[in-house]
Amino acid sequence: MEPPVPTDDDRDRRRAALYVAPFLAIGLANLVLLLGWGLDPLWGFAILPPILAVSAIAWVAFSHGFDRQPQRLGDRRN
Repeated sequence: MEPPVPTDDDRDRRRAALYVAPFLAIGLANLVLLLGWGLDPLWGFAILPPILAVSAIAWVAFSHGFDRQPQRLGDRRN
């Protein structure tokens, strides 16, 4: 049995995860820091969903290639 050949989707997902991971890590580190400073743990539940939501939106955006410009058929600029 041959190993599966990575498709463009697999590479795009991996690239998206690599782009989003540092921002997710910074957000979670800030949350841990705030909780370590004595913030009420209930605030952790208020802060965590926006961190996860923005990371998920960024992952979807990068995996679908918002950062790449579409090629136009009639575009002659080089």
